[in-house]
Amino acid sequence: MNKGLLTITKQRALTSHVMEITCEGPLTKKMTEPGQFLHLRIDATDDLLLRRPISICDVDQKQGQVKMLYRVEGKGTARLAEKLEGMDIDVLGPLGNGFPLEVTKEGETALLIGGGVGVPPLYYLSKQLKAKGVKVIHILGFQSEKDVFYKEEFTELGPTYVSTVDGSHGTKGFVTDVIHHEGLTFDTLYSCGPTPMLQALSTLYPDRRVFLSLEERMGCGIGACFACVCHVVGDETGTSYRKVCTDGPVFPVGEVVL
Repeated sequence: MNKGLLTITKQRALTSHVMEITCEGPLTKKMTEPGQFLHLRIDATDDLLLRRPISICDVDQKQGQVKMLYRVEGKGTARLAEKLEGMDIDVLGPLGNGFPLEVTKEGETALLIGGGVGVPPLYYLSKQLKAKGVKVIHILGFQSEKDVFYKEEFTELGPTYVSTVDGSHGTKGFVTDVIHHEGLTFDTLYSCGPTPMLQALSTLYPDRRVFLSLEERMGCGIGACFACVCHVVGDETGTSYRKVCTDGPVFPVGEVVL
């Protein structure tokens, strides 16, 4: 387990509630696996004892920089959004098991599907897949046009479709509607987002090469507190489980109960 400081070099708002923060530090050299996350200590105050898990969006190894995208929705992320350039953040990571790159071969097609703040970790994944000669296709799902972010960045890597629940941008409906409407096919599907979206994809493709990244609340981030456990599919005793923070957050379809 790696622990150290990252220094903020830039922070900007992508939407009214989503921020992009860029940091630099020696820990970035360890960030080679897409789909992992960092556990941030926001403040040393008593009301923010727990760290906040934030997924890794992109890494520039040459510059020693990492980008993270997060949604401002509580005390911790609100204080993170107030931090200025030059400030340090205490970080654990990278943590967890990310997306398996090796299962998708050169010349194959990978379909990457993200919903809301499940979109960020797919960007680093897409860059690495494209670098090994994989064709990447993206579907980004949001509530409405005002919530859309990173469409241009993904488009630079490959075909990118957007769905919004209210139809104000892209396809009206959900990410599954885009699959059907565009007739998209794939060899491997990688996805991260809210549980209902992952459940829908699991129902559609129970026997395909599909990998799902779960979003769960975490306490310690290192498997000690058992706050993020999920049950294993087919276990009638209810005693078999996986820890999202250490066994995941990425699991093959059909392994854990969503």
